[in-house]
Amino acid sequence: MKLARVLLAAAIATAACAATADAQNRKVKIATEGAYAPWNFTNAQGKLEGFEIDLGAELCKRAKFDCEFMAQDWDGIIPSLTGKKYDAIMAGMNITPKRMETISFTQPYAGGPHGFLTLKSSPLAKLPTGDYNLTKDLAGAEKVIDSFKDQFKGKVIGVQGSTTNSAFAEKYFKGIAEIREYKTTEQHDLDLAAGRIDVAVVAHTAATATIDGPNGKDMTIAGPAFRGGLLGLGVAVGLRKDDAELKKAFDDAISAAIADGTIKTLTIKWFKIDLTPQS
Repeated sequence: MKLARVLLAAAIATAACAATADAQNRKVKIATEGAYAPWNFTNAQGKLEGFEIDLGAELCKRAKFDCEFMAQDWDGIIPSLTGKKYDAIMAGMNITPKRMETISFTQPYAGGPHGFLTLKSSPLAKLPTGDYNLTKDLAGAEKVIDSFKDQFKGKVIGVQGSTTNSAFAEKYFKGIAEIREYKTTEQHDLDLAAGRIDVAVVAHTAATATIDGPNGKDMTIAGPAFRGGLLGLGVAVGLRKDDAELKKAFDDAISAAIADGTIKTLTIKWFKIDLTPQS
C-alpha cells in the first residue's frame, strides 16, 4: 500500500510537470489587423509592427509560449477565432459586453480616450474640449454630446465598421449625420484628407498616428475625449471562452508586465504617453 501511494504520487507529479511543460511550450497563433497604427500595422517590407506586436512578443516570452502573429481582416477577426483559425486576438480590441457574449478577454493591457478627427479648416475643429467617462458619468457625457449635435447636422461621419467607435456614432448621431462605414481606419483617414467625409470617430491614439503621418498635416483632434461605456473597458487579448489555461497564462504575463513597467515603457515608445491600465 505504501509503495502504491508513492508510485501514485510520483505519477501525478510527473503528469503535472508534463502538463506544465506542454503549456509553456505551446504554439500560440495571435491574430492582429495589421492596419491600425500604432497599435499594429504592416510596414513597407510587409512585416507586422506596432505596440501589440512588441507587447505580444513580451507576453509570450514570459508565458514561455512559441507565438506567431498573423494578419486578419477586422470584420472576420472574432468569427475566425471561434472557428479556431488562431488562438488569440491582439488588435486594439476593447472589452465590451456584446463581445463577451461570444469570446472572453484577459485583463486590459492598455486604454485611452476616443473622439473626433477632422480637418483644421472644419467648423467642427472648434468643438468644446473636455474629458468624459460614459461609465462613471453617462448623464454628464450625454448632455455634452447633445449640446453640439446641431453642428453635426448634414455632416458625414466616417467610422471603421464593427467597432466601439461605430457603436458610438450610431447611438448618438444616427439620423443627424450620415454615418459611413469603412473596412479600415486607413480608408476613412484617406477620405477625410480628400474631403469626402467631415469627421471620423476614432481612438485618440490612432488619430495621433494619422496626424503624424503623411496625410495628416491638415487634421486635428477636435472636441471632447470620451471613454468607458459602449466605447469599452480597455484593450485586451481576445480568447475563446473554453481556453482558460491560455487566459490565465496571458493574465499572469500582463500583470507582471504592468508591475515591472514594461507596458508603460512600450506605450510611451509607441504612443508617446503612458496608457497603462489604471486599477
